[in-house]
Amino acid sequence: MTSKRIVIAETIAESGLDRLRAAGFEVDVQLDKTPEEMHAILRGAQGLIVRSATMVDAAMLKAGSDLVVVARAGVGLDNIDVEAATAQGVMVVNAPQSNVLSAAEHTMALIMAIARNVPQAHRSLMEGRWERSKWEGIELAGKTLGILGLGRIGTLVAQRARAFDMRLIAFDPFVSVERGRELGVDMTTLERVVEQADILTIHLPKTKETNGIINTEMMKRAKPSLRIVNVARGGIVNEEDLAEALRSGTIAGAALDVFVKEPTTDSPLFALSNVVATPHLGASTREAQDRAGEVVADMVQLALKGDFVPFAVNLEAKDANETLKPFIPLADRLGRVFASLIETAPTAIEISTTGEIGAYDPGLITISALKGMLSRWTHEPVSLVNAPSIARNLGIAVESVASTNTTHRDYVNLITLRSGDRNLSATLTGRRREARIVMIDGHLTDIPPSEHMLVVKNDDRPGAIGRVATALGDAGINIANMDVGSTETEGSALMCIATTTAVPLDVMNKLRTLEGISSVVSVGA
Repeated sequence: MTSKRIVIAETIAESGLDRLRAAGFEVDVQLDKTPEEMHAILRGAQGLIVRSATMVDAAMLKAGSDLVVVARAGVGLDNIDVEAATAQGVMVVNAPQSNVLSAAEHTMALIMAIARNVPQAHRSLMEGRWERSKWEGIELAGKTLGILGLGRIGTLVAQRARAFDMRLIAFDPFVSVERGRELGVDMTTLERVVEQADILTIHLPKTKETNGIINTEMMKRAKPSLRIVNVARGGIVNEEDLAEALRSGTIAGAALDVFVKEPTTDSPLFALSNVVATPHLGASTREAQDRAGEVVADMVQLALKGDFVPFAVNLEAKDANETLKPFIPLADRLGRVFASLIETAPTAIEISTTGEIGAYDPGLITISALKGMLSRWTHEPVSLVNAPSIARNLGIAVESVASTNTTHRDYVNLITLRSGDRNLSATLTGRRREARIVMIDGHLTDIPPSEHMLVVKNDDRPGAIGRVATALGDAGINIANMDVGSTETEGSALMCIATTTAVPLDVMNKLRTLEGISSVVSVGA
């Protein structure tokens, strides 16, 4: 069997590559390639790992038609078209916590640098000038640090700034006043943060709402002594407006690690003596790069093995509880059986989890069952990523239900799929956690899912089982397993038969003509 190929488009830690090689993957390192070259390289590849320079747009994704996962060895996803990836069923993963400590420490370095004019004074001295008075700085103690974005990095910066006896205020629409109070931070509005801050540090994601949020109008609200620090994303601060504010004295200084266009060596900001700039070094520490490479290597492995990926950004489910994990592949198999049972895509489906597993978010079970069903109802490539959107496009209303109560007489944990009067339930049993179909259309059964199965409904009268078994035997079809389903409804019976080979259509039609047989459906997991 050919090993799955993972293309490495940018440098990541060798320890991460070693993890992929040790897991049996083909690691194809292709650095410094043009987009056109990458299109050709990606043909037949299942995985792609990038950093920030490679633009993974719709055209590149289309060229990589076999891609299962695209991984960003870092936090931001500005260079990946997540929407196009989702539509194609490609999982997008990142390493959201790999560089947070490095980014927070770099923020503190820039705060200190712009407060004490360290780079300017260094350059002056190296050029032969002793200019103590020119590069007078400010103390941080007692100053107000305004933090835009109190997420992981913003929180780490706040913790470090407290050691400098700074007053902390922040704006983050997703952080409560109570959470801010726990961190020693006063939560307030964006405008008040800008108005009160002596130093403003930015840790927001770049979105339509945040792009250009610090502009001329906003900077006019600031103190003339304000210094702005941006280690987040280029463009959150309007660079042209910032340059004019620094030239005019509207604000006192800026320290920037990120820019709208990267790489860049030409900016009006670089000519200003009150600007400190670094070339996107926030995550550039050996420790952060090692962590990012190792984390994305682990995420790619999980994705290519079909396991749950905790850092998938375009998966509509986040709970990876250990109790649920064994039931995720079961839901997929059950979905395929159910799709065969009802033959055509319905307008509504109910997917329920009951018992101990019903105490957890059913999102992963729901998506996995959908994936199984849709793989039988559509010719589109279906994955855990795009299954919900495909269902919506097909007009299928999906209801997800979870409960700790179960009504099955023998089993506690159940996954049940329902549509109209059709239903199918399965569970995992025994020490080996073997899959069992335990109910079909209200009939109690106990049979493992199989690739080739028949669900036969018949009148509850003697002879039906014999007639079906004889007809299959006469056709040379071997029965591997069989269970007769019981129900409280008088006169109704059901056989679930697993065969070693597929049952031909002519044999199915013959079974339907047998006395007492009301329906015959071929299903398979």
